[in-house]
Amino acid sequence: MSTLKNILSPLKIRSMELPNRVVMPPMGTNLGAGDATVSDENLAYLARRAKGRPGLIITEITGIHPDGVVGPSQLGAYDDRFIPGLKKMVDVAHRAGSRIAMQIHHTGRESLYLLKQGRAMAPSPIPSIVFKGEPREMTLEDIQEVIAAYGAAARRARETGFDAVEIHGAHGYLITQFLSALTNQRSDGYGGATLKERARFALEVIAEVRRQVGADYPVSIRLSAEEFIKDGYLVEDIQSIIPDMVQAGIDIIHASFGTHGSPGGITQAPAEYNPGFNIGLARKIKEVTDAPVIGVGRYTDPADADAAIGRLDADLIAFGRQFLADPDFLVKAQQGRTADIRQCIACNQGCIEREILGEGNIRCSINPETGQETIYPAAAEKPRRVWVVGSGPAGLVAASEAQRLGHKVTLFEKNKIMGGQIRYAQVPPHKEIYGRWIDWEIDQVEKSGVEIMKETRVTQELLAKEKPDYVIVATGGEKLIPPIAGIDKPFVCDAWQILDGRVAPGKNVVIIGGALIGMEVADFLSDKGSQVTVVDMLPRSPVLKITSHGYMLHKRMREKSCRLIFGVEVKSIGDGCVECGMGTELSTIAPVDQVVIAAGMKPVNDLQDALEKLGIEYALVGDAKSPRRIIEATEEGARAVWKL
Repeated sequence: MSTLKNILSPLKIRSMELPNRVVMPPMGTNLGAGDATVSDENLAYLARRAKGRPGLIITEITGIHPDGVVGPSQLGAYDDRFIPGLKKMVDVAHRAGSRIAMQIHHTGRESLYLLKQGRAMAPSPIPSIVFKGEPREMTLEDIQEVIAAYGAAARRARETGFDAVEIHGAHGYLITQFLSALTNQRSDGYGGATLKERARFALEVIAEVRRQVGADYPVSIRLSAEEFIKDGYLVEDIQSIIPDMVQAGIDIIHASFGTHGSPGGITQAPAEYNPGFNIGLARKIKEVTDAPVIGVGRYTDPADADAAIGRLDADLIAFGRQFLADPDFLVKAQQGRTADIRQCIACNQGCIEREILGEGNIRCSINPETGQETIYPAAAEKPRRVWVVGSGPAGLVAASEAQRLGHKVTLFEKNKIMGGQIRYAQVPPHKEIYGRWIDWEIDQVEKSGVEIMKETRVTQELLAKEKPDYVIVATGGEKLIPPIAGIDKPFVCDAWQILDGRVAPGKNVVIIGGALIGMEVADFLSDKGSQVTVVDMLPRSPVLKITSHGYMLHKRMREKSCRLIFGVEVKSIGDGCVECGMGTELSTIAPVDQVVIAAGMKPVNDLQDALEKLGIEYALVGDAKSPRRIIEATEEGARAVWKL
């Protein structure tokens, strides 16, 4: 049994007594009802996290003003009509033994929804870096109205039964916009050359919140301790105003970092950043205050958090995306079951990317329950004989879910090693975490009692003989080989041969295909000393820079002098050269001693015809349906079982 004595120790902050130092921080879910009220989906999501026994839950952003929200489904606290739904959130947390704080929020200029309607306002009429639209400059009357709205929302939080309130002053939202010289260029008393001068708005918000909630009620503020943007403020600047904030009424400092304009999505740090990478900012805040400080920064392991508290780096630790990947991680750690903790892989596919790409409500690419708690089944009505063919992400999750629901499950894998395409995806720089995750999935399936048949091909004959009730086809995909003259030359190979070590890296390499496979192989080869050129027919890279991993990939390509050529077609592969172009305009890339094909994948679903002929019910999932990301594979694998 693990002691975790630091992180499991209680903490009293004014009237609030926390049973431990684990914080579930605010994370946007898009689960709210369209009228800004709390939905059943909100409550189910929250209840699942509360079951994991965090000491403090902080709600997702809750709007203080209708002209300060990111969208119509954002939870609201700007009217008494929201109180009944918010009270249900309080009850959910308290029944599980956790404490809960409401985070009160005003978006300022960072709302595409409000910018499109001309309703967005900010300290100065400076366009959003992300959304481009220009907000209107707040008048003094606007400022006083918003300050009062913060106080009124905080009062509602206390009246509703929340144990504390947190003011959102981070990540480029309104309070950060006042603090930053990049967004606050006012010449009145709410601007100024120093951060201390520009802190007036924040301090007045804090004072009004304190006035409305009284002396004994805990008030937190979430701050970007550094902007992490060119010419932005530094933690030393923030240190100068922390004592003023505490004097104005702050009890807890939630030391986050970054803004919407920060490069690389650092506020949702990808796997390139190690767990706890940001804890130094919390330590800096602690240098200037005795108030408890919440540290953040891609924490997944309670032992790492326990050590940080033991070093006095912070007083509490926030686990954000880890609560999406495995809401039971703390309970498992307490029980000594650390091997059973599903650790977040920081892929951002289900949480952050779904939000910024407008793909829907919150998910987790490695935990299909997340965001789907209201439809997550507990047991099968009628156990069936389920075959799962393929042991990549889709197959493993399908097998695990089928076994959990009580079906008799057999998993087939044609190779000796399970894991599917992840065995290649784990090889490029900073992707090792994917390998650890797939090993975890395999371990869970093995321990669950699923019958596993390795080095076994499922054929029409086998299906006809055994007649399973239901077959999940998770046979993955296979590489596409484009019809290019010279593609059979001896120095041409494919991405998979490079990644599994069958072919050694060349010196001057052309990669045909600039999607994720091609870019990651380029990253891998560049690390090995190759000079790489990536060529693709698409007019621009399909690896989006607005995603955290995409940004980091493009950044490394620049740093390692990789050439990225888009909008051209490879016409032929010659001896020591590659000819490419569009139409009749051709150019030659030389010298070339290696060509790597990374033109994508196509589904492998040969079993479909056999299953149709035999009349066996089946589902195609993951790459066998259409090659895509992990999140589509795991969700389809799970849903194929849930529908039984």
